[in-house]
Amino acid sequence: MIIVIDGLNKHLFGDVLDEVFKLRARVFEGRLGWEVNVVNGRERDQFDDLDPAHVVSIDDEGEVVSCMRLLQTTGPHMLADVFSSILDGEPPLRSTQIWEATRFCVDTSRLGQGRAKNSISYVTSEVMIGSFEYAQKAGVLDAVAVIDPVMNRVLKRSGNAPCDYLGTAKPMGKVTAMAALMDCSDERIASIREFAGIQHDVFLSEADALRLMAQRQEAKSPMPKPSVANQDHKPLSTLERYFVEQMRDARTESEVQDVLRLIESLSDTFTPEQKDALLNTPRAFAQEA
Repeated sequence: MIIVIDGLNKHLFGDVLDEVFKLRARVFEGRLGWEVNVVNGRERDQFDDLDPAHVVSIDDEGEVVSCMRLLQTTGPHMLADVFSSILDGEPPLRSTQIWEATRFCVDTSRLGQGRAKNSISYVTSEVMIGSFEYAQKAGVLDAVAVIDPVMNRVLKRSGNAPCDYLGTAKPMGKVTAMAALMDCSDERIASIREFAGIQHDVFLSEADALRLMAQRQEAKSPMPKPSVANQDHKPLSTLERYFVEQMRDARTESEVQDVLRLIESLSDTFTPEQKDALLNTPRAFAQEA
């Protein structure tokens, strides 16, 4: 299941992004031995500060199993500012209709072999489908990706072969890096879907993603104490508990209003009494949770 986290909704999915950065550290530093910046078990770089879109695959338990980062090429990006030697002196591609795809990785410890749903192959295809479909909706025509020869073979085998390459492959530390160009076309998406046997919508709605994250949090956290707004001392539902935690962590009035708007958008999920408690006494409701 795919969720896309960008500058508009990252305040709702901070925990998911944190897991993305942890996965990147385990894969790029731990498994692949890349020279990347890892702090407190999380891999981040300067491009993560530019509000890129993160295409994230989560499993049925809400665990992050794969991710990819999409960044506009009109500003700083890796091919222009880190891997420019690949281009052999040619200027980098810059266009509002070309995005850069980087930092793709999968959690091989949670995924199996073969081509079943919870396999590396399936999840890889799912992330690719999500990335291309999301890019299409944004008006993007092409994606450029810095990959290695192993990933190049994976793309070719999975119905997602690059349509061209930029510059020439260059040794970069322990790996060889190359720049691949892929069109965001219906034909490419159909080819990946056919390979993976994926015909359904891969995207998880924001509301369903929040419910899944709340269930995941419930499984890992003890039950919070009843609060002032919960006068009847009924156990909190999974979704109520999620909003309690979001409101408790809000640091500015803008963040409070974001939570309130989300509560309002999911109003049909709550009884009138629950909605009244969440909307009218949110800070009291969260105070002791």
